[in-house]
Amino acid sequence: MSYLDHIVTCNRHDPDRFRPFRVEGAEIGRVRHDVAGLLAEFADVFKVSDGAVDLHPGLGDPESRSAALDRVSAALSHSHGTPRLRGERYRVARRFGDAPVMNVDRGAASLFGIRAFGIHVNGMVRRQDGLHLWIGRRAPDKSVAPGKLDNMVAGGQPSTLSLMDNLLKEAAEEADIPAVLAATSRPVGAIAYCMEDEWGLKPDVMFCYDLEVPEDFTPRNTDGEISGFTLMPIAEVARRVRDGDDFKFNVNLVITDFLIRHGLISPDQEPDYVDLVAGLRTGW
Repeated sequence: MSYLDHIVTCNRHDPDRFRPFRVEGAEIGRVRHDVAGLLAEFADVFKVSDGAVDLHPGLGDPESRSAALDRVSAALSHSHGTPRLRGERYRVARRFGDAPVMNVDRGAASLFGIRAFGIHVNGMVRRQDGLHLWIGRRAPDKSVAPGKLDNMVAGGQPSTLSLMDNLLKEAAEEADIPAVLAATSRPVGAIAYCMEDEWGLKPDVMFCYDLEVPEDFTPRNTDGEISGFTLMPIAEVARRVRDGDDFKFNVNLVITDFLIRHGLISPDQEPDYVDLVAGLRTGW
């Protein structure tokens, strides 16, 4: 394994297997060809051609579009085993700052190849023996990457919250971090990747934050999604990412970015340095 291997893994997909998903002529996702065949059964929601899947023009507002996608997603989950609805809403837009054309259930985002957003927080502790990161271990019953290592705080971006409001919510739920401390998290950039999953495409964006916590603070999970935390020396974190597969797939990218920003991956010592820097934004 290598740092670059993880970036390659998170960007593994075949563009030829997908066609555009459009709303009012603007591409807002990508649909796999076999899934397009399933969507063709819902002629009141989609106009399916060889070259694209278009949302029916009769669905002219965000509310009706969202309701229609929910109905189709639930029906396909029941009849074909596509991802189940999760009850969490993601905004649908070409860019994060654009007005959403609709929202979609989190479980169906990859089915339509819609760009999803999330936040990841690196929990830093500076000790006399060097820099450490708080690392969580995902609960064994998680549907994605059970038992894998994770950032101290991470979560998808709901349609109704700002990034900072979501960070404060996730920090409280996942690590019992007081709001006054969580609010000192510093935005440090964004990572993009695009990978294929079982039913579709994940062109995801992760907004990254660094949070320095006191040496006497210990995170405590409150929502059951993390089974425990370990305060790990940064050298061990780097080794585990570089040499193995201990972390959730996209968390490897967040930590690689952290190591680059803090000068812990050096262009003099890392032959893939330029490819790493560019690869962390491949999904744009």
